[in-house]
Amino acid sequence: MGIPSDAPIRLHRKFERGDRNKITDVQGVRVGQVTLQDGEINTGVTAVLPHCGNIFRDKVMAGCSVLNGFGKSIGLVQIQELGTIETPIVMTNTLSIGTAFTALTKYMLEQNEDIGVSTGTVNCLVTECNDGRLNDIRGLHVREEHVRQALDSASDDFEEGAVGAGTGMVCLGLKGGIGSASRKITADGGEYVIGALVMTNYGSAGNLVIDGVHYDTTKAAARTDESSGCADETSGCAGESSGCAAGTTGAVSTGSEDKDRGSVIILIATDLPLSERQLTRVSKRAMVALARTGSYCGNGSGDIAITFTTANRCAHYSEKDILKYGMFFDENIDRVFEASVEAVEEALISSLYHAKTTEGVRGNRYMGLIDFLNMD
Repeated sequence: MGIPSDAPIRLHRKFERGDRNKITDVQGVRVGQVTLQDGEINTGVTAVLPHCGNIFRDKVMAGCSVLNGFGKSIGLVQIQELGTIETPIVMTNTLSIGTAFTALTKYMLEQNEDIGVSTGTVNCLVTECNDGRLNDIRGLHVREEHVRQALDSASDDFEEGAVGAGTGMVCLGLKGGIGSASRKITADGGEYVIGALVMTNYGSAGNLVIDGVHYDTTKAAARTDESSGCADETSGCAGESSGCAAGTTGAVSTGSEDKDRGSVIILIATDLPLSERQLTRVSKRAMVALARTGSYCGNGSGDIAITFTTANRCAHYSEKDILKYGMFFDENIDRVFEASVEAVEEALISSLYHAKTTEGVRGNRYMGLIDFLNMD
């Protein structure tokens, strides 16, 4: 989906979009989600399957980059060391990664009787962002069955915005969430796809940039406060320009929206034959897309990028010592970098565009981008 053609915003685009304009334009990639939304509960699970087969036995080559390490993701160390992913990628809130890890481990054990018996254990990949500004994160509402439901429901079509793991996320002073986009490139006469899926929970209010245009999202905070009777300092509420103290019913924020915090998870998939070194290089370029949207990767933001290719499969068992894989000629790889950045940038903005205005825990309320753009 990404940004619709009739949207009131535009993004510069050099490369053609994929057919769905989603990460699932990469053949075999599937996404499943479970949304938990009930009053102060705004959280969920998003699961990404790199392909439809047995991922443990038929791993995908991968690379990752810790753009800023204020995060608690599980499984990155082995990706950095071995350059492969061997499980689906699960996304959820920070305090639910343990539950998600256990559920994903059980899922993998069911499919592979050899794990922990005749072969080694499994490197489950679980990523997270802190959705505590809209979600009762201390309530630990994500359960193992939610993770399993997301895994079992994975398909080539899925929603964007305040859904799945993105249900309670906040980005650049607005409602964040799940976003996706894709780009096509040609190489040696063939057509290939680069797709991105993001979970956005980063950035400072007032820093949003779309296609080079700055949007002062602090106005969204002021407008929401007006509707709750806390428009300014004269309302009698303590605080900064929003006029409301952290935790006050009807407040937009927790009082520190000037900080770039909260994290972002960026997944990039492709059917291009890239080596693990090249996939890591693509991951690093995700920083460019973040910067284009107004992020400076602040101290308290866990910004993680993971890239995998479905073209280079790594068998868990092999009778051969020497294996052959494809890779891209480095001197010509710039268009891969550029298309990746373009896909990630649109995915980031798409997560805002599709997110609906949400009210959650402690009365905190964050405006969706569409509602913000429609302000008088």
